[in-house]
Amino acid sequence: MKFLLRNEIFKLSHQKVTWIAPFTVVILMIVTGILMGDSDPQLLIMASYNSSEWILFVLIIVGSTIFSTEFENHTILTTLYKSSNKFEVFAAKFIVISIYNVALHVFSLILTLLLQLTPLNAHISWLIINQYHQRLLVNMFVTTGIDLISSTLIISLIFLTSCLINNNSLVITINIAIVFMGQSASASLLRDNHKYLSLIRWNPLNMYNLTTQYYNYGSYHAVSHLTNAGLLLGTLAYIVIFLFLGYYIFKGKRF
Repeated sequence: MKFLLRNEIFKLSHQKVTWIAPFTVVILMIVTGILMGDSDPQLLIMASYNSSEWILFVLIIVGSTIFSTEFENHTILTTLYKSSNKFEVFAAKFIVISIYNVALHVFSLILTLLLQLTPLNAHISWLIINQYHQRLLVNMFVTTGIDLISSTLIISLIFLTSCLINNNSLVITINIAIVFMGQSASASLLRDNHKYLSLIRWNPLNMYNLTTQYYNYGSYHAVSHLTNAGLLLGTLAYIVIFLFLGYYIFKGKRF
């Protein structure tokens, strides 16, 4: 397992997109600050300049290469040859992309702190009482923790789609569509099927409201029809389901 982890870290660290992508997050966070800095500075800080959206985009681009590229180039055969079983290969890839996910979130937190020193946003106290009767600084850290769970859901979906489809470009396209259109699709589904609301509100697309609902509860609760706790439980459940299905498909693949 240690060899596989070192190998996956080596492969990820030697991809140009791994290092280019965080700079994209920087640019998009700055643009968000310019466009929204004066409208709701506390919400902007709590959401770390909307970094959750940009991190998801990066994870889709980088994470989709974890399996799909190796399937396309048949380099997965070398990885499997050097491992004792397929579970270790699957687990090593998941651990490494999860570490990258944590690194992106820590990076966004640091950047949020630095951006607060610039004229992009109103200079307000980190210790003021904000949402959920918590201090603004606590709100920001809790939002980041919740988004780590939300982004793990997209990682599990990336692994599932990558094991189903060997084409990297197609995997990226599908996951971008799911992430950036999924909330609207879920909202339409819930709105048009109110009779079955108690059941359909647990659809996986609805779980992508978790982070945005936490920092903007008033607007998103009416869309998701679930509490924050409900979305959190649903997200955790789908992470397990998607990872299980992804591994089951990967395990059954013939190379």
